[in-house]
Amino acid sequence: MTARQALVVEDLVTVFDTPEGEIRPVDGVSFTIPKGGIVCLVGESGSGKSVTALSLMRLIDPPGRIAAGRIQLGGIDLLTLTESEMNHIRGRNLAMIFQEPLTALNPSRRVGGQIAEVLRIHRSVSRRQAMRHAVDLLEKVGIPDPAVRARAYPHQLSGGMRQRVMIAIACACDPDLILADEPTTALDVTVQAQVLRLLVDMQERTGSALLFITHDLGVVAEIADRVVVLYAGQVVEEAEAARLFDSPAHPYTEALIASVPDVDAPRSPKRRLASIDGTVPLLTESGPGCRFRDRCPKAHARCQADPPLVEPEAGRKVRCWLHVS
Repeated sequence: MTARQALVVEDLVTVFDTPEGEIRPVDGVSFTIPKGGIVCLVGESGSGKSVTALSLMRLIDPPGRIAAGRIQLGGIDLLTLTESEMNHIRGRNLAMIFQEPLTALNPSRRVGGQIAEVLRIHRSVSRRQAMRHAVDLLEKVGIPDPAVRARAYPHQLSGGMRQRVMIAIACACDPDLILADEPTTALDVTVQAQVLRLLVDMQERTGSALLFITHDLGVVAEIADRVVVLYAGQVVEEAEAARLFDSPAHPYTEALIASVPDVDAPRSPKRRLASIDGTVPLLTESGPGCRFRDRCPKAHARCQADPPLVEPEAGRKVRCWLHVS
């Protein structure tokens, strides 16, 4: 791990023990995020994006467990820490913004108090100092009348304001890494753009690295430095955002990009939106071979065996037999 890397994930495996046997929603995932960098984790629902984020936070509950791999944050392997030590890391060095803040925030506590709690746990400040800082943070995330809103309960705020509160909590202690799990999905388009810009602004202000999890490739194109594409629990491609959009290497990445509507294309009643036939395979059905082969227009006999993750060019990784000589 170099000094420039905030996060290094190596061969992460998360399993769930079920009556039907062991399933792996995260199966050998590896990637890095540099300090101050933005990496987007993309893929369809069921690809393993959220389980990867929860694994990084070490919030996997039984029957799930992290079975193998390394998660290094600032040179510390999080998988070697006790739960008490991990509690000290969460909120201070590592923070997460969830998709639905109404369920993530405590409904029985005022939002200012919830921000202040993070500060009091991880910083040596008095209750009054913590509340003053909480109001300042609400102002920084663009909430009007922050002193008044600090006394509100989550249900008294709009969805956009609740997500801003979550961003304030995540950024309160200037963490090394912020995990954002589809934080704009539940918001309308106008508010989505505002919250997204705010999150990036706060990330730049604190110098935190950002792992942004989404299925919205428009968001990815706007904010990402690098993109990691997940499919059925595995990384199938990783590259700089511009290169990935200009020349996708994996058929799945190519299909994802092709399925995004082109608003500049000429209108025609015969023109149809591109789609990817089929669905992500069930975890109980992931046997040997390329996991995308049943949906892939370029599949061939070699795809019955597991493809390796190779580096066909500097800065790009792809898991596909088309790039293995």
